[in-house]
Amino acid sequence: MSGPFVFIATNRVREGKLEAEKNRVPGWVRFIDEREPRVLGFHEYLSEDGTEVEYVQIHPDAASFEHHLAVLAAEANESYRETLEATTAIRVYGEPTQPILDLLHAFAGEGVPITVFPQHLGGFQRA
Repeated sequence: MSGPFVFIATNRVREGKLEAEKNRVPGWVRFIDEREPRVLGFHEYLSEDGTEVEYVQIHPDAASFEHHLAVLAAEANESYRETLEATTAIRVYGEPTQPILDLLHAFAGEGVPITVFPQHLGGFQRA
């Protein structure tokens, strides 16, 4: 059963940069919304203690996520690096292609766990 491609990345907020991150998010969300019309959902959540954020992305398929990675590669967003220190974990729901896995390893860096749940057993989403 084919399902959406879901990507979740946990990132550590740089010390003293939480307000800057909160201010950066609306423009970043707008940027993704304007350049990636196939994305079904793009959200950022803040941890209870304010030290981490998680990006939750919902794509219709892996090709949409590959496009997202191409957009990121073409648009090196300096503000992201100013407010977020490091990716600490990645979770993928759906079957990633080898190019996706290669890029995730390159973007996240060595030692960052990438957990993949490739098989969608069932579910639904509303428009």
